[in-house]
This record gives sequence, C-alpha cells and structure tokens, in this order.
Amino acid sequence: MNGLVTRDRRWLILASCCLSLLLVTMDVTIVNVVLPSIRHAFGAGISGLQWIVDAYTLVVAAFLMLAGSVADRIGRRRVFLTGVVTFCLGSAFCGFATSTTQMILARVFQGVGGAMMNPVALSIIANTFLDPRERARAIGIWGMMSGAALALGPIVGGFVSDWIGWRFVFWINLPIGLVALIMTLRFVPESRASVRPPLDFPAQFLAGAASACLVAALIEGPDAGWGGAWTVSLLALSFVAAGGFILVELFRANPMLDLRLFRSIPFALATVLAVLCFAIFSSLLFLNTIYLQDVRGLLPRQAGLRLMPLAIAVMVAAPLSGRLVAARGARLPLMLSGIGLALGSLLMTGLTAGMPEWQLTLAYLLVGAGFGLCNAPITNAAVSGMPRKRAGLAAAIASTSRQIGASLGVAVAGSVRNGHAGVHNFTDDFLATVHPVFWMSVFLGVAVSMCGVIATGRRAQESAARVASGFSDKVLPDARM
Repeated sequence: MNGLVTRDRRWLILASCCLSLLLVTMDVTIVNVVLPSIRHAFGAGISGLQWIVDAYTLVVAAFLMLAGSVADRIGRRRVFLTGVVTFCLGSAFCGFATSTTQMILARVFQGVGGAMMNPVALSIIANTFLDPRERARAIGIWGMMSGAALALGPIVGGFVSDWIGWRFVFWINLPIGLVALIMTLRFVPESRASVRPPLDFPAQFLAGAASACLVAALIEGPDAGWGGAWTVSLLALSFVAAGGFILVELFRANPMLDLRLFRSIPFALATVLAVLCFAIFSSLLFLNTIYLQDVRGLLPRQAGLRLMPLAIAVMVAAPLSGRLVAARGARLPLMLSGIGLALGSLLMTGLTAGMPEWQLTLAYLLVGAGFGLCNAPITNAAVSGMPRKRAGLAAAIASTSRQIGASLGVAVAGSVRNGHAGVHNFTDDFLATVHPVFWMSVFLGVAVSMCGVIATGRRAQESAARVASGFSDKVLPDARM
C-alpha cells in the first residue's frame, strides 16, 4: 500500500484518521457536563446517568479486538467506513432520544461504531507510515488528538449545552463525521493482511466476554458493593473467560492473538502503561469536573474554560512526545510522563474549596503534559516490531487497554461521587474522600516512570528482537526505544 501513497497523501490519510479519533475519544468525556440537563429532561436516576456515560466505554472495550481482527481480514478501509457511519447514526439517535433507555441504547450503538474506528484507524496509520521517524511523528499527532479530545470534551460540551442545548452535544458529531467519511473515501486506500487471519470465534467471544464483564464489574462495583454477589460474579466470569481465552489461543494452530507477542517486554508493558495513564487521567478529569461545578459553583462552560490549561498541555506535549520518540527513543517521554502525572496529582492532594488559582492551574498543566507525553511511546511500543498482518490486532490491544484504564479511573471516581450523593455537607465530604484518590494517582505516576525505564532497557529490546525473529512475515520497523 505504502509504495503507491505519496507523502502529501499520507498526511491526508492521517487527517482522516484523526478526525475519526476526535469523534470517538471526545464522546468519552463530553457527555459528563450535560448529565444534569439529561436528568432534568428524562427524570433519570443516578444509575441511569452512570449507564449513559459508561455504556459507550463498555461496548468499545468489548469489541475493539474483534474489530481489529476483522479489519485485518476483510479490509481496514471498509471496516473504518462502516464504523464512521455507525457512530454518526448512534450520535443522531442520542440527540433524538426521549428516555433514559433510548439514550443508553443509542450510546451502545455509538460504541459499536467507535470500536470499528479507533484501532482500525491506528492500523491504517501504522501501515501508511513505515519510516520509523515519520511514523513516530504521525503517532505523536494521533496522540495529540486523542488526549486533546479527552480534555476538550468538557469544554465543548459545556459551551454547546449552555448556548445551544444539550442535544447538540451529540449532533455536532454529524458534520465532523461527514468530513471524515468524504476524506476516507477520497484519500484512504484499502489494505488488509497479506495472509488473511482466521476468524477465531471462540477466542473472540471469550475476549469480548472477559472485557465486558470486567468493565461491567468496575461500573457496578460502586453501587452493588465491591464485595457484593453481583460484582464478585462479574469478576469471576471475567477471570474464567480470560482463562478460557488463553487456553483456546495456546492450543489453536492459527490463533487470533498469538500469545508470543506478550513475550516482548515493550509490547506487554505498553498495555500496562495504557491502563495506568488512562486511569490517572480519567479519574482526575472526572473528579475535577465535579469539583469545579459542585464545589466551586461554576457553570458548565466556566468549568470547561477552567480546564483549558489541561487541554493545552496535552496538545503541546503530544507532538513533542512523537519527536522525542523519533530522536531519542521512548524512555525520556515515558519518564517525563510519569513525573508530570505524579507531580500534578501531588498538588491535588491538598485540594480545598479555596485552593489558589495558580496551584490549580499548575496541577492541570502537569497532568496534561504528563498525559500528552505518554500516548506516542505507548502506541509506538504496541505496533513496533509486530507482524504487519497483525497490526490491527496490536492496535486493538493497546486501545482496549486504554478503555479499561479509563473505565477503572471513572469507576473509582464514580464511587466517590455515589458515596456522597445527597449528603448534607457535600463539599467537606467530597474533598476529604478525593484526597486518597489523588495519592493513589501519585504512586501510579511513579509506576509509569518505572515501567518506562524497564520497557526501554537492553533486556526489553532483546525480548522484542526475539519475538520479531519468531515470525516469518515482515514486521513493522521499530522506532528507537
């Protein structure tokens, strides 16, 4: 594919993929600021509002691996286009919903489209930019869009909700999706694996069940109780499904996921890093959105503006991370990412209702910079050195890890909110309870830096080389680690 694609067209392909990422990722956070309007319109309860937020993430996490595998088999462009159309239809249904149930179902439909867009777009990028340095820059831009979309969600949602109406928070996806659809049809060539991977239905079912049960347990845990029968059952089902998946893949001649990939330390730690970074970012973003509105008393658009330093830091750090990966390898941006996340969280451990503006702004800048720096090296580790015919699946694994991390972060943050809904002195109880969450984020940030060092060491590079040599098909060239 790449030999027929000019340099200018490669960047147009990247633009098409980034537009899709803007749609998929922004919907993870944009809905949070319009929940009060949805509650007023539908008379929804707390659990209903939770499912409106989390149904999307649950479905995306459950279907990412399947979408990546199918795309490698029948064509990445075809699956990507189907995802864009499905996502836009789901967005339209969200805007027209007249009840909580209709909204949840529409969010599920959105999630199906999102699962087809995110990993497939990254696979298209990986198969378009084969030069390691050029690919690192492209992934840096991709990471910038991913992080900026997460951070800009509350900002866009707040302004649109206040000025036009909450339904337009979903309808604004339609013109963006139309542009992405046209650009994809015009510029993105079809590509698929040189050897079609088999559709391993037992493994795909077990992987989807494991992801779905795990995410559902994280969602239901705060309400049902972490030791409750429902939560424990979901976790047990997730464990059993994951074990069944491993057994099926170990004894299958042509597995959907060759478990040898996880012998590569950079690839294995990329999944861990994705969970850690997205858990930190998602929990801090969710809690600070509540803090700014419920504790400081800001309107949605004012809260969105207050989070602008976070968004700006992500957008500046992400392309810088791509350049650092290309020039010096992944170790430095990963270490700086962990430091930024840890220091920003440390500043928030002293969060009060009257925290000085400069301290809050500095915390947002550090967290945003740390998050922006992590995406390029994580993604690069996930796809570099992988067999090209498994590029879509490798991207799906990295994306699934991100979704699980985001779900974990929101679950922890959601347990804080649920446990204090309706109390007499919300501010004091909220502030007292979130401090342990911020301390946990400090330690996770330190873990990010440590994993970054391990993933880029000599032993890690040797493990990646051994894994790559074990595959007969061509592999994606490695950027500097």
